[in-house]
Amino acid sequence: MARTYRWTFLFLAAVMLIISGCSSSDNASTEASSDKTGLSKDEISNEAFKDLFPLQYDSYQKNAKEEDTKYSGSVKRSKFDEDKEPYLPILFNGYGFATDYNEDRGHVYANEDIRSTMRITDKSIGSCLTCKSTAVPQMIEEMGDEYWGGSFNDVVWPKAESMGHSPIGCSDCHDPETMDLRITRPSFIKAMESKGVDMSNPTKNEMRSYVCGQCHVEYYFAPENGEVTFPWANGFKPENMYEYYDTVAKDRGFEKDWVHNVSGTPMLKAQHPDFETHMEGPHGKAGVSCADCHMPYERADGKKKISSHWWQSPLKTMEKSCATCHSNRDLDDLKDRVVSIQDTHMKALHSAEDISISSHYYVNKMITSGVSEEKIKEAQEHVRKGQWYWDIVAAESAAGFHNPQGAMDSLKISSDESNKAIQIATEELAKKGVNLEELNKEIEKAKKAVLEEKENPKKKEHVINGYFPPQQPAPKK
Repeated sequence: MARTYRWTFLFLAAVMLIISGCSSSDNASTEASSDKTGLSKDEISNEAFKDLFPLQYDSYQKNAKEEDTKYSGSVKRSKFDEDKEPYLPILFNGYGFATDYNEDRGHVYANEDIRSTMRITDKSIGSCLTCKSTAVPQMIEEMGDEYWGGSFNDVVWPKAESMGHSPIGCSDCHDPETMDLRITRPSFIKAMESKGVDMSNPTKNEMRSYVCGQCHVEYYFAPENGEVTFPWANGFKPENMYEYYDTVAKDRGFEKDWVHNVSGTPMLKAQHPDFETHMEGPHGKAGVSCADCHMPYERADGKKKISSHWWQSPLKTMEKSCATCHSNRDLDDLKDRVVSIQDTHMKALHSAEDISISSHYYVNKMITSGVSEEKIKEAQEHVRKGQWYWDIVAAESAAGFHNPQGAMDSLKISSDESNKAIQIATEELAKKGVNLEELNKEIEKAKKAVLEEKENPKKKEHVINGYFPPQQPAPKK
């Protein structure tokens, strides 16, 4: 493993030297124009842009194609599948992600998928729509807190439909009047300013990442009004965000996303921190934008140069994406190196998840065996950290490649933290005379039951049993 780390470091160091200066703010937004399009500034229908920008529109429509890849792809598949992460119903038990958790699809499916997921219930709030619908910017402006905290099913979704919204698209990133890149989600501006970034006049190249960073990020709902909030005041790294949750967020009244049903631990659920991970990785540090890799320039009609609006893995467009900077590299060799990095990270991720599972069950046994509350809380803090540090890697879309060294560091911390919880539990359970061999056999039985259940929504039901009873907070008086 040490050899792999050394190999990865040398490779990435070379990457940074090659790509540094690759992106130029002068040519980063060649499609933007100060000319008026004739569209209203409030236009939110993707189809309204079709005749004006047919090449870009046709490119965008390709996102409807569903193609699987080794670690992600755009096919609507459950993450519970055996070749994905089949033990997530254990790791997210007590939360909606233990019932339904699918791989991402293309932007064109955003509204369809938000309506079909079982995680949306009558308790869901408007903030859940924030990165799905083109109607959101106007709704935020018109409704304010009534948007963020309003009922998703009864208020926010019906209003978006009445406005004729589209799934995430043209007006989310472009000013309809000029097609200049723009930020439409105020949460992004607030978060960047919270970490001291001047957002008054970003460069064109910065905007080619900023428009993506409005949604491909970690977030939570502010307790006072439900507003989508990014935990960036301390920085983009996982440890920076964890510190934010332990300080700033707690001071505001946010402690947890849910209480874990196995360990009784107040948990954090990482979302999709692609922007943060990229910005802390070698490409981001070198000034390469999200669009440089995921929206490469192409000759759409054999003549006109446009940015592709078909968002894919750069491994599918290497001659347009990677070869622009890595012109002296064999692309097959480069692809093999990327896949090797991803393979290494996914193996380490699954290992960290497995240790995390054990930590939850060990704490469950601490609770049912009458271990002191002080020791239980000490172990739970390690459980919480352990899961945060693997989940921040798992929730990100690049299988480790956006920031290989940073992701491996996070997974190491995760395993260390989960093992600390297990160590505390082991010492305390030994004092209570608990048979640890039996405990480990019961963990494996629970995992097997989850794996063998064919109906995804029922998998969570096998996580707890007579040996591992559910652990939920006492109801509020």
